[in-house]
Amino acid sequence: MTSKAWSLLRIALGFIFMWAFLDKLFGLGNTTPAAASWLAGGSPTAGFLLHGTSGPLVGFYQNLSGSAFVDWAFMFALFALGVSLILGVGLHIAGWCGALLLVAMWSAELPIKNNPFVDEHIIYALALIGFAGSDVGTNWSLQNWWGNTSLVQNHPFLR
Repeated sequence: MTSKAWSLLRIALGFIFMWAFLDKLFGLGNTTPAAASWLAGGSPTAGFLLHGTSGPLVGFYQNLSGSAFVDWAFMFALFALGVSLILGVGLHIAGWCGALLLVAMWSAELPIKNNPFVDEHIIYALALIGFAGSDVGTNWSLQNWWGNTSLVQNHPFLR
C-alpha cells in the first residue's frame, strides 16, 4: 500500500505542475485571466516576478520578468514536470531540476510570510528529490517501458 500512496503523491504533484502550465498557457481563470494567458501574449512569469517577489533577491528576480527565455524555460519546466510525474518517467532528472526550480521560487519570496523557513515550495522540492532517488514511479506509470527504451539505455540520467 505504501508504494501506491507514493505513486498517488507523485501523480497529484504532477497535476499541480500540469495545471499551472495549462492555466498560464490558456488563461483558464484560476490565477491567470484569459486576457493575460501566454497564448494571448501575456508573460507567464511576469505576475509572480513583478508582484510576488520580495526580500533580498527581489531586484534579481524582477529583472528576469518579461524575458522570453525565462518564460519559455519556465513553461517548459512546468510541462515537463507535469508529464514526468504523471507518467512516472524521467523522474531522476525531473526530480532534481524541479527541486532547483522550486528552491528558486522559494528564494524569490523570502522572507516567507507563514513560516520563517519552510513553505510548500520546499516541501514539494523535498518530495521531488525523494522521487529522483527512488523507484516511486513503478505503480501506475510507464517507468518500466521508459527505462527499456534505447534513449534511456544510452542516457541513463534520463531514467
